[in-house]
Amino acid sequence: MAVTLTILGSGSRGNAALLATDSTCILLDCGFSRRELLRRMALCGCPPERLNAVLITHEHTDHVAGLPRLAASVAAPVFINPGTRDAMGRAGDELPRVESFTPGQSFTIGDIEVSAFTISHDAADPVAFRFRAAGVRVAFVTDLGYMAANVADQVRGADCLVLESNHDLEMLKTGGYPWPLKQRVLSRVGHLSNAGLAEFLTGEFDGAAAHLVLAHLSENNNLPHLAQISAERALAPRLFRPQLHLAQQDAPLPAIVL
Repeated sequence: MAVTLTILGSGSRGNAALLATDSTCILLDCGFSRRELLRRMALCGCPPERLNAVLITHEHTDHVAGLPRLAASVAAPVFINPGTRDAMGRAGDELPRVESFTPGQSFTIGDIEVSAFTISHDAADPVAFRFRAAGVRVAFVTDLGYMAANVADQVRGADCLVLESNHDLEMLKTGGYPWPLKQRVLSRVGHLSNAGLAEFLTGEFDGAAAHLVLAHLSENNNLPHLAQISAERALAPRLFRPQLHLAQQDAPLPAIVL
């Protein structure tokens, strides 16, 4: 049985991904309009009726912008923790089919095992996810200020890692963001930099992953080649290195078959 991961788009203007087996399909986050999300799903050969669940990491607009309208038009339930749902306000109250979970909880959707764990970000109750299906393990971790010890533990042994590589430190520091926003991004509840990810890759990364996706790249404070070079340098001393993929904002990546 094949397990596939498709990044539909990743960045400050919208985030969404599909994790699928032969019988189960999960949408992870819904940060594009319903129309745009369905367009991207169609490009990847996934009709909306194939969805078994929608999982939400946190309530920021670039992760839930299309959720209310999508949820109203598909049969799939939305898996969301209470803190995130409350932070969405009226939009969260009006979601038609909701399954609640708490960080630290594991549950099953079809033939995919899901574990939710806490990350450090300036949202109500942000989480990342670890998945297991057909013996394949996938960890999906973006929107975090730093790689805490619990996060490093959760991603250990993953065959595929999706990790944030949000910004280049110099570009952010010298760029046009107002200083309070720069402080927010740089903080321990902000976003992981290229350097922060490289520190993890040279240290606690166990080397198990065959695929590493660099995600949530900033369009204002990063460049794809800077993120790639930073990760490649960090991985260079290793005998076995994962295949690198750079998630894009404006188009889906080809499916990663695991």
